[in-house]
Amino acid sequence: MAMDPDAVAKAFVEHYYRTFDTNRAALVSLYQDTSMLTFEGQKLQGPAAIAGKLGSLPFQHCEHQIITVDCQPSGPQGGMLVFVSGSIRTAPDEHPMKFSQAFHLMPAGNSFYVQNDMFRLNYG
Repeated sequence: MAMDPDAVAKAFVEHYYRTFDTNRAALVSLYQDTSMLTFEGQKLQGPAAIAGKLGSLPFQHCEHQIITVDCQPSGPQGGMLVFVSGSIRTAPDEHPMKFSQAFHLMPAGNSFYVQNDMFRLNYG
């Protein structure tokens, strides 16, 4: 049965941001030793470093609102590029901030892991 990239991307995005908003530490399972995160220009590699960065962000409460999800199949190994735009609110009374995030997903058995992850807040 052929994989539907749009369905996979939508399911991944829903899982990723629901987990980020409710149990950020659990995101570590989505990354492998070669995985990289670039967060606002800071480059990190491997699950421990990535989870450390995400866990050290200066807010506890967080709520993402996803506006767009675009995806493309990537290469002969069955990878996928996923580009997300949306807004993030870090406190109930805070104004939401716009963000963009790109993921390069690679297959691992019947699932995917995040090979590359790039995040930026969009100012202006």
